Amino acid sequence: MDIWTIFLRSLFVYFFVLLVMRLMGKREIGKLSVFDLVVSIMIADFAVISIQDPKIPVIHGIIPMVTMLGAQVFLALVTLKSSRIRAVVEGKPSILISNGKVQEKEMRKQRYNMEDLMVQLREKNISNVADVEFAILEPSGKLSVFPKEEHLPLTKGDYFGEVDRLSRLPVPVVIDGKVQEDALEDLKKDRSWLMEQLLRYGYPNLKDVFFASIDENGRFYIDPRED
Repeated sequence: MDIWTIFLRSLFVYFFVLLVMRLMGKREIGKLSVFDLVVSIMIADFAVISIQDPKIPVIHGIIPMVTMLGAQVFLALVTLKSSRIRAVVEGKPSILISNGKVQEKEMRKQRYNMEDLMVQLREKNISNVADVEFAILEPSGKLSVFPKEEHLPLTKGDYFGEVDRLSRLPVPVVIDGKVQEDALEDLKKDRSWLMEQLLRYGYPNLKDVFFASIDENGRFYIDPRED
């Protein structure tokens, strides 16, 4: 009797966990945030508790799983609206190589050694650190690598005049309708300049812009709040 009970409980918990993970949203395993990973581990533990002892009511495992699901969905909604909370929960990208130079201080901060860095560079078919312009450690742990210009052909062009180039990466200047003042300061621009550029693209109201970025050539990418 216990065997059949465990069998049926296992099937029920299995499909329930599938439902919970589906409701948590679509994300690749390698792109889970720290919070997502913690929630997934805890749900797995609660699922085991629900299965291993037939004397424990299934509901004692279901309630904690639903609680974790609610916490995850709530925090996901909060992080959509607040970049500060998102930075705390999910972390920020870390630049490990900048302008071809290894950032030793940042590597120590991330507890990253040269062997780790070289392994991930080789996975990107890059054998020499000198060939790398930028290497960015994403919050998911993935390393994004951008080769130097001579190793990656680029098309040059002038669009809105000269832009001070701090990097070869597009710089987000508007995120979720909010002006990124730090980014503008790095570009040596101000809010009025940004509004001028948005107006040229037909966006007189900042609230109509969900995301906007500018690349090294001054080209804008603008995503309206409602496509």
